[in-house]
Amino acid sequence: MQQYGVSDVEKMLRLPRSRIRALASAGFVTPARGPRNTWLFSFQDLIVLRAAQALADAHVPARRITRSLKELRRQLPETMPLSGLSISAVGEQVVVRDATGHRQVESGQYLLAFEGDPASGSMSVIEPAQEPALEPDWFAHGADLERKDHEAAIEAYRKAITEEPKRIDARINLGRLLHESGHHKEAENVYRAAINACGRDPLVLYNLGVLLGDLGRKREAIDAYEAALKGDPSMADGHYNLSLLYEGLGKTRDAIRHMAQYRRLTR
Repeated sequence: MQQYGVSDVEKMLRLPRSRIRALASAGFVTPARGPRNTWLFSFQDLIVLRAAQALADAHVPARRITRSLKELRRQLPETMPLSGLSISAVGEQVVVRDATGHRQVESGQYLLAFEGDPASGSMSVIEPAQEPALEPDWFAHGADLERKDHEAAIEAYRKAITEEPKRIDARINLGRLLHESGHHKEAENVYRAAINACGRDPLVLYNLGVLLGDLGRKREAIDAYEAALKGDPSMADGHYNLSLLYEGLGKTRDAIRHMAQYRRLTR
């Protein structure tokens, strides 16, 4: 059975790492443990995580979410069916569609769909909409392009930011792609612009820390990680990376402190 790390879930579902951890901590999913005690999510977990977030965004009561998702998970296959799978969160209800037709867990007005491509093993998300969009959804277009054309995806994310300057997820994805493509200075500019436009988002600061660390700017990387952990102390990877940086600078006490935090969060 294929499994996905936290970074994979961030990219596929466009959920901040802090939100993924919060949903897991709330018991919506129980990820397996991999090397270094990292979380590993199943295909079912991915579906449940995105449905949980959609229902929460729709202001569905927590008890109703728990009840709906428990039933949903019971019905989900362990792998992607050959026919593809669509799951819709509609108001306070959930609808499942596969080759056999629709299985209505609950019903309502709010729509969130997941579709799978069995040929590539990928999964895409169609965000809720009341009416067909008149303009392109550049963020969704960028997400679709990431696997096949980094440069086109980068351009799509730039357009998404131009249309919605407060779109933090587009800024995060743009910075990550620029970093992965070797455009380090541009990536740094994107992250710092995101902080100026949207505030000190922990994931932006964490990604900035990763970038600065890769560039050998260790003290700046430490400042970025510390700021990220101030906003979200539960970011285990931030503690782990900080521990390594402090160890490299000979600050043994700080290295031990953050490694202890990492182990506490991942045990």
